[in-house]
Amino acid sequence: MSVTERSEQSNTVTEEQARAVAEEARESSWDKPSFGKELFLGRFRLDLIHPHPTPEPEAEATARAFLTRLREFCARLDGAVIERDARIPDEWVEGFAALGCFGIKIPVEYGGLGLSQVAYNRALMLAGSVHPSIGALLSAHQSIGVPEPLKLAGTEEQKREFLPRCAKGAVSAFLLTEPDVGSDPARMASTAIPAEDGYVLDGVKLWTTNGVVAELLVVMARVPESDGHRGGISAFVVEADSPGITVERRNSFMGLRGIENGVTRLHRVHVPARNLIGREGEGLKIALTTLNAGRLAIPAACAAAGKWALKIAREWSAERVQWGRPVGRHAAVAGKVSFVAATTFALESVLELSGRLADQGRHDIRIEAALAKLWASEQAALIADELVQIRGGRGYETAESLAARGERAVPAEQLVRDVRINRIFEGSSEIMRLLVAREAVDAHLAAVGDLADPRAAQMPLGRKARAAAKASGFYARWLPRLVTGRGRLPAAFREFGPLATHLRYVERASRKLARSTFYGMARWQAGLEKRQCFLGRLVDIGAELFAMSAACVRAEALDESARELADVFCRQARLRVARLFDSLWANTDDADSQLAAATLEGRYSWLEAGVLDQSEGTGPWIADWRAGASSERNVARRYLSPSRA
Repeated sequence: MSVTERSEQSNTVTEEQARAVAEEARESSWDKPSFGKELFLGRFRLDLIHPHPTPEPEAEATARAFLTRLREFCARLDGAVIERDARIPDEWVEGFAALGCFGIKIPVEYGGLGLSQVAYNRALMLAGSVHPSIGALLSAHQSIGVPEPLKLAGTEEQKREFLPRCAKGAVSAFLLTEPDVGSDPARMASTAIPAEDGYVLDGVKLWTTNGVVAELLVVMARVPESDGHRGGISAFVVEADSPGITVERRNSFMGLRGIENGVTRLHRVHVPARNLIGREGEGLKIALTTLNAGRLAIPAACAAAGKWALKIAREWSAERVQWGRPVGRHAAVAGKVSFVAATTFALESVLELSGRLADQGRHDIRIEAALAKLWASEQAALIADELVQIRGGRGYETAESLAARGERAVPAEQLVRDVRINRIFEGSSEIMRLLVAREAVDAHLAAVGDLADPRAAQMPLGRKARAAAKASGFYARWLPRLVTGRGRLPAAFREFGPLATHLRYVERASRKLARSTFYGMARWQAGLEKRQCFLGRLVDIGAELFAMSAACVRAEALDESARELADVFCRQARLRVARLFDSLWANTDDADSQLAAATLEGRYSWLEAGVLDQSEGTGPWIADWRAGASSERNVARRYLSPSRA
């Protein structure tokens, strides 16, 4: 079968096949405790996150010294240079490499700094506050690039060969997405054909963050099943300058102007067998496991955005006077300032807690990390929008224009552009909700068994009866525990003082969330997976409860000012949770689906009349992505010379 035929075949993947690939990739067992999983099951396991985890003093001192050096370096940089030139200066990258920023979490024995996830998160916040493109460079390299997959699944030989290079500054990139393959990897068309002493890779990869400047790549490609090869989507470490690799484009975006994101074509690229990470067919599982902690780079960027927005909102709202008072003293603006301050505290609390849990290694954080990524990216977008509104016309004006008029160069509009991507990459918000929902209902699916199969209606009655009996046993034990709990006791969580009322609410809401999940399963059974808006609201409720828990636990370990922030945040979050619970059952989901279907069929195309679509005729929706030799100029470049890296 030719590469073209394989590419065309990827378009014929059925929904059932796509589901099977996704299920095979996920971690099926729960060998460690999970606060998030328990929360969705109606069990508020505060003991899993309280007292707030603390680091070892020696490790904290080492991290503090590194962050001090990083701050001193970053203070000399001007992010406007990146915004103007759409590129991170090479000498900046060399400076970050000299500080060890490309090996923050790489163990010392492999040339890295060996610091914690928490220290890494703080470094991303600090560097990203110069310009978010710097945070993207460092996180794409370490969170999803070569270092993390090798730490998790690499051989000792692979670690010794590649990790020291990565730590010194050899930039790496992760190549998964294709022009016609996003969140559905079952359609992947890139191939890795077994050959003498290795594999031959062919394919086209899109949105390869760091791909333009990378020296090392993690490439996902499909190995065909054959004698001696189990096949499946597999992960490979590939030298970026290998013959047959061409970076055909450097992409441009509404934000992150310094990001080195491209289109990479692989044509008959030979990769040694020793560069296979893990086993054949384990590529997606390795990628998902990598993202458990890797996704925390997004909340780090979001917390940094919140901190900066809070500083600008506070200073501007106290300085700007309208109708005889600072604008921050007017209720309409005060509400926005309060939201930015309270939510920023919660953003950092979620980040800190998730990072601590990752560092401890005693918890399964797949749900916590996904909730952190989802919730943080959504809240940061709201914060950025509110900052622009607080600044008014100056919020919409560029920093360059403000400076030209002699005013403070505040890039508020840039913040809106830069944070917008966080709701899309490393799992869009919609995909994250489905991912968390799948994990959240795992215990239910295990209990109901065949009844959750979309083909249940065609199953023999005896098989369905056995599944029903198994489900009845599970729910007979589980449901009674959801009737009441500690949240009903007025003195519960009294050690939290005024925040105790919010933790009692979280406990009650957790049980209500679990009951709502059960009601949904009882109502729709196998059809529940189609109720994506319902599942999304369940996840959003869980995310708010997780954020409330993180804020209260962290505030209790700090001071009175932190408790004030946590209190107001929880009050705001409770209002959002109440609306989400109401909308589980009172919504327009069915009407929306019907209207959308009619829209796609063209029923309302008359409504589009009266405007011009100037994109029409400029090209197809999806470019021709068939594999083959490149006819384009290779635009790849390197930050560091081989001798430096």
